[in-house]
Amino acid sequence: MAPLPRLEAHIDLAAVRHNVALLSGAAAESGAATMVVVKADGYGHGAVAVSRAALAAGATWLGVCTLEEALELRAAGITAPILSWLHLVDEDFGPAVEAGIDLSVASERHLARILATTDRPVRIHLKIDTGLSRNGCPPAEWPALLDAVEKAGDQVEVVAVWSHLAYADQPDHPSVDRALARLNEAWELARARGFTPIRHLANSAATMTRPDLHLDLVRPGIAVYGLDPLDRPVPESLLRPAMEFRARVALVKRVPAGEGVSYGHEHTTERETTLALVPAGYADGVPRLLNAGGRMRVRLAGRVRPVVGRVCMDQVVVDCGDDEVHEGDTAVLFGAHAEGPTAQDWATELGTIHYEVATGVHGTRVRRTYSEE
Repeated sequence: MAPLPRLEAHIDLAAVRHNVALLSGAAAESGAATMVVVKADGYGHGAVAVSRAALAAGATWLGVCTLEEALELRAAGITAPILSWLHLVDEDFGPAVEAGIDLSVASERHLARILATTDRPVRIHLKIDTGLSRNGCPPAEWPALLDAVEKAGDQVEVVAVWSHLAYADQPDHPSVDRALARLNEAWELARARGFTPIRHLANSAATMTRPDLHLDLVRPGIAVYGLDPLDRPVPESLLRPAMEFRARVALVKRVPAGEGVSYGHEHTTERETTLALVPAGYADGVPRLLNAGGRMRVRLAGRVRPVVGRVCMDQVVVDCGDDEVHEGDTAVLFGAHAEGPTAQDWATELGTIHYEVATGVHGTRVRRTYSEE
């Protein structure tokens, strides 16, 4: 039997399927289909494995950021509709079009480049800026973009008009309704030109809280991975976190009182204690800022225990007191246990969001493993 990995991001695909079934079920009640967003290598969970699990659980579309991400899914044999939405104006769109990838278009310049790099019919989703001021066509330029699409004739199929929300995690924020109104206005202008696009706007938070925004298609991302977009703690959320970031203890030793621990001796032992060395550090996605004031905890030998001293590039030190801990034991840096630590716990300590925590788990030393628990 092969030894357990020294450092791994373990992904529970049953949790992914549970979350997708929950989200797609809510969308189906509104008559909407579900696009699962698997950009950034499935938010650090593995795009191919998550895509397969999501499609088995009720999703019918996949969403990615880049052409390379879309082509990776096609190379893995995934045939479901895929939308790719953030592109440079000088990219070669030919391989993506040939692979049947839907492309987001937010400017005449991008449309012209797409048409210049392929002679095949192109499926496009026209993106309107509804108030995020990020990607998307400004409303003042929308008529000209529609003109360009009309001029392209049969080389273009307008699949959708779509946008992103700025305040979806605050469902009652006035900008949400404004975004819907602006999307509908742009959609009606497209329909007046003879196009028959669907509409999509809702991300994870809107899928869970605003059924009026489900429209024809919802696009959950972070919720697919069990991280609650409304920041509800694990015991209160219906979602199941899919990632457990864990490592095996490399060394256990007793040290006397008064010994400094790790670089700079920011921690000194108050009494004789057992220290466990866990081989995970900031090169692997453990933020160095977690060392300030003993903010980091791990679950080890049945208890949540403090990390003491600085987070290093390759390792952290855990204070285990007088408890029995063994080399080779598994330390959970974050996961799904109700008592923590969770990705949200890290995010709270760091003043960031759990998206950054999950996608920050990286590096050649982190082995990604999967189960159907």
